[in-house]
Amino acid sequence: MKKIKVNGSEHTFTEEQEESTLLSFLREELRLTGTKNGCGEGTCGACTVLVNNKAVRSCRYKLGRAADAEVLTIEGLIREDGSLHPVQQAFMDAGAVQCGFCTPGMIMQTLDLLHKNPEPTREEIRKALKGNLCRCTGYQTIVDAVQLAAARMMPSAQCTTYGQ
Repeated sequence: MKKIKVNGSEHTFTEEQEESTLLSFLREELRLTGTKNGCGEGTCGACTVLVNNKAVRSCRYKLGRAADAEVLTIEGLIREDGSLHPVQQAFMDAGAVQCGFCTPGMIMQTLDLLHKNPEPTREEIRKALKGNLCRCTGYQTIVDAVQLAAARMMPSAQCTTYGQ
């Protein structure tokens, strides 16, 4: 049995499951359906999760590669008090959520970006999100949301509702 930690909880999988995708394990075995299967080819970004704090396309990421790793999905962002993560709240506040299908992947990719670069420019945001497709919008509100999240997550931000 191999081990994997998903959203802080330890799970196991068998050697036979190693060649299946991380996406199928998350959705079918753990019933974490926030991560979406958009294209199955790793090009749309709807399946983005963090593995050891790095964004990966879970539809192409073999489960065996995630052995002993820490995986964070959109479900893992909810706080103990039920409030949204600052990135999630920023997406809501900026009106960056329309149909919602791409939103989990966009949020996870944003987390990856903000871990690497806490103060990205609009161009850096666009570049980081270029592999995440949204069919509902022109991306303006998504870029606005990422900037808002970055500002709220800065240690010096004077935000009373959401903090680091």
